[in-house]
Amino acid sequence: MACVKNANQNKMNIFGIGSDLVNIKRIQGILRKNRNFKNRVFSKKEIVIGSKKNNQSNYFAKRFAAKEAFSKALGTGISKGLSFKDIEILNNKKGKPILNINGKSKKIVKKLIKKRFKTFVSLSDEKSHAIASVIISIN
Repeated sequence: MACVKNANQNKMNIFGIGSDLVNIKRIQGILRKNRNFKNRVFSKKEIVIGSKKNNQSNYFAKRFAAKEAFSKALGTGISKGLSFKDIEILNNKKGKPILNINGKSKKIVKKLIKKRFKTFVSLSDEKSHAIASVIISIN
């Protein structure tokens, strides 16, 4: 576990860092061919918001990458009972991405981390790829 100081000189203990890169056309093809994919991977809120977007493939690809990045930061990958659907990537009022953990996954994450934690999420896309990075810090 690393300890870094932020701009306010407060210590932040890093539990884990994860990143993932996704080919947007791959997600676009899966969304087109497999109707169950969206319901298995994304929360109802993510689906409602994403369905209103002009570029839905980019929206869903970035969130898929963030879910993978979170599981890597956690150190488990998608295993140990974690569900992509329970890992929700939304945006606050200013557009900053936020990560919510719900359902059974929330209990699993609490058992693994055992302390109060925060997540920091960064999403980006460029033509053919979407990328996400997640940092999990503990107090």
